[in-house]
Amino acid sequence: MSEKSFATSLSCMDGRVQLPMINLIKERYSVDFVDTITAPGIDKVISDGNIESIKKSVIISVSNHKSSHIVISGHFGCAGNPVSNDEHFVHIKKSVELVKSWNLNAEVVGVWIDENFVPRLI
Repeated sequence: MSEKSFATSLSCMDGRVQLPMINLIKERYSVDFVDTITAPGIDKVISDGNIESIKKSVIISVSNHKSSHIVISGHFGCAGNPVSNDEHFVHIKKSVELVKSWNLNAEVVGVWIDENFVPRLI
């Protein structure tokens, strides 16, 4: 049996974003499974450097599941990070750069999920 492929989603805990993110990641990266790590307003959490437990979870995903992609998202109407879309973009981009600095041998990208819950790479 061939080894199954994984990617990792760092997303808000908001249940409205989970399926759109999983579908986008599976389709875009042709992976079998998506490890999902959540926190309210995760783009702000990471960009502020509150990363200890998140980093530990990402390392497990990359080390144990050989996750090849890490996707960090923010979304419209986020209760955990109630800021403008432009501020979310700043948080997402800063989070991507921070996670890239961990040198985990995985591609790291940012995604914005709009008011229709359509995810788009940024």
